[in-house]
Amino acid sequence: MGIDVKIRTKNQKHGGGANQSTLREYNERAILSLIRRNGPLAKAELAKLTGLSAQSMSVIMRGLEQEGLLLRGESLKGKVGQPSVPMELNPNGVFTLGLKIGRRRAEIVLMDFVGEIRCSKHITYHYPIAAKIIAFAEDSLGYLTAFLSPSQQEKVIGLGVAMPYELWNWSREIGAPQEAIDAWHQIDIAAELSAFCPYPIIIQNDATAACGAELVFGRGSQLTDFCYIFIGFFIGGGLVLNHSVFSGPQGNAGAFGPMPVIGPDGQLSQLIEHASVALLEKQLLKAQISPEFLWQGLKDWAQHQEHIQHWIDYIAKYIAIAIVSSCSVIDFEHVIIDGAFPSNIRKNIVAAIQREIQKIDLQGIGAPSVEEATINYDPRVVGSACLPLFEHYLLDQNLLFKG
Repeated sequence: MGIDVKIRTKNQKHGGGANQSTLREYNERAILSLIRRNGPLAKAELAKLTGLSAQSMSVIMRGLEQEGLLLRGESLKGKVGQPSVPMELNPNGVFTLGLKIGRRRAEIVLMDFVGEIRCSKHITYHYPIAAKIIAFAEDSLGYLTAFLSPSQQEKVIGLGVAMPYELWNWSREIGAPQEAIDAWHQIDIAAELSAFCPYPIIIQNDATAACGAELVFGRGSQLTDFCYIFIGFFIGGGLVLNHSVFSGPQGNAGAFGPMPVIGPDGQLSQLIEHASVALLEKQLLKAQISPEFLWQGLKDWAQHQEHIQHWIDYIAKYIAIAIVSSCSVIDFEHVIIDGAFPSNIRKNIVAAIQREIQKIDLQGIGAPSVEEATINYDPRVVGSACLPLFEHYLLDQNLLFKG
């Protein structure tokens, strides 16, 4: 399970080639990733899955246990030979911090090794001001780590940051003064955070990070390949190939927003103009309804059902076209849908997309299975906290060849 990221670390060391140290790290990551994906596993099961010898497996497992990354379960008796002892991930083995910066909301969390959010803080705003968000992160850092003991604080391995690429674009759509948004064009967010953050900082596109969260903690753990679409203020997503997030040489794979579609006027336009929460916000404002509830986390959207259903029916048509277009290029069997809305809204959107796909001529391709994502916390937030895990502990298919 790998993910391409931009990394800014302190005292970063560079290795070279597929040496013995890299091979050992690969095997350690493989074991941790298998246990994360399958649940507790005994040494013999892991040896069979990895092809490692029993002796090599014993050495690696002992080392991971001594590092505090694995815990011994209860012995399983009743079979021939020695009782097997399943090993599981230690929730307190590692901690990560995650910061999600959005166009209406920012949130920072402390997450443990098995993906549980231990604590969080958030702010909402009409448009993102860089100085305000950096100050929020600085004020929150001590608050979050105070929930850990001194020994646990030493196990914090990094701060992941998930944010839209080119946040300075679309200032008119979010109703922000151009000068406020232009500040993002000039700022080095990693350098600003490094001024007070003692941990390595990893930055990734927010939709790609959300895709990584679904890969590790959601439906993706059981799928080899899938297409992931995230409907936020705008629309984005990610591609998973061979258990790894593929973001492409420029980080734009699975962006979806720029995908060409034909609008209601018959003119060529982009998907981002026809499928986003921003569209719903505009509908509500036009009806003189405050859209503030849209940005208060994944809370219930029980009110204004007529407007919400109209929005769902509209965006489903265009997302269905995007899905079929994607599947005609890469033969995805599974498409996972998520977004910045409650789970019941997600369910209704998936059902609407399924209906729209049935209306499209699919001759020449197989109909994909369109499914709901399964993470009920904002996946962009979870994905931001996942970034240090990807960097240090999750299996990257290309690890042996990195220099």
